[in-house]
Amino acid sequence: MPRNAADARDVVTRLLEAEFCALGEEGPVDVVVADALLVTSELVTNAVRHGGGLTGFTAEITDDGLLLTVADASTRAPVTSERDPAAASIGGYGWLLVRRLAKRVSITYLPDGKHIVALVALT
Repeated sequence: MPRNAADARDVVTRLLEAEFCALGEEGPVDVVVADALLVTSELVTNAVRHGGGLTGFTAEITDDGLLLTVADASTRAPVTSERDPAAASIGGYGWLLVRRLAKRVSITYLPDGKHIVALVALT
């Protein structure tokens, strides 16, 4: 299991390289890969910073795209806060980015935490 967002990005990068190189196909365009890595970073960073720690991580390629599952130790829902675009605030945009970039996002709450599943299209 990755220890942090950088490790998780490495896992996803290797997965994408292995999947598309092994098939002899052209891989996803750079912007799609960047979106996949950003969603990965945000989910893992939020688990570490706000979710009581990362307790699980999986990444797999499906027919629909990159399926990420990130588990943490918190039963609290991710927070979406309204932002004033004119204010120069730092942070607080991660969950909004995940929801915007992912094709689907779901949360399963468990007694000892939650699992967030995000599907990122690779086309």
